[in-house]
Amino acid sequence: MNDTIQILLQHRSIREFKERPLTREELQTIIQSAQAAPSSSFVQAYSIIGIRDPQKKEQLAELAGNQPYVAQNGHLLVFCLDLHRLSLAAELEGVSVEKTLTALQSVETFMVGVIDAALAAQNAVVAAESQGLGTVYIGGLRNRLPEVVELLKTPERVIPLFALCIGEPAQPSAVKPRLPMAAVYHEEEYTEDQAHTELLQAYNAQMSRYYAERTEGKRAEGWTAGIAKQLKNPKRLYMKEFLGSRKLPLE
Repeated sequence: MNDTIQILLQHRSIREFKERPLTREELQTIIQSAQAAPSSSFVQAYSIIGIRDPQKKEQLAELAGNQPYVAQNGHLLVFCLDLHRLSLAAELEGVSVEKTLTALQSVETFMVGVIDAALAAQNAVVAAESQGLGTVYIGGLRNRLPEVVELLKTPERVIPLFALCIGEPAQPSAVKPRLPMAAVYHEEEYTEDQAHTELLQAYNAQMSRYYAERTEGKRAEGWTAGIAKQLKNPKRLYMKEFLGSRKLPLE
């Protein structure tokens, strides 16, 4: 097993970082690695906003649900869907925004940008972890997007998707067990049978033990219980309306 595979298999989220800012060299390596990720049709429909300012980090931490590690880390990266740059590219070629609206407002273009940003971010995670740094994704950034875009001054058609905290780990964290490979990987066609349910039940038991050990018995729910709870309490239902307000009425 090579070093890269070991890094991937040992991934864990870090939520406590030492008070050491990333060096310029570390940050440059991470950003360049992110940019090296694949991009659909090479549109590169994302941007990354780096946050060093402690006050701005504190504001983002509050907007993300008062998560302290959003403020206390070596560097904070905000990954954004960026279709604004695509419209600029079209204008440079003499194509008006009006003629590009069908493409800019399509679900497909939106998906391309989101996927591009996610691929770039995961490259950044691997690059950071290969340097001995820790990371954690912050989806809570979408809790209050109108305030986030105002704070970050993102133009229309540039949507902050998630943040990534990076820094030197201050405390070790255990690798969280993933679903069994047999529950995720299908050959030739999607297979759903009793065995799939049995796999989930076995995984429930594994996750229950993991949480119980990690929380000293304060939490011991299985995976499916956590998923059911999330589905009963849907989040961020304002998102479609918000995207429309940013000139992204998806069609």
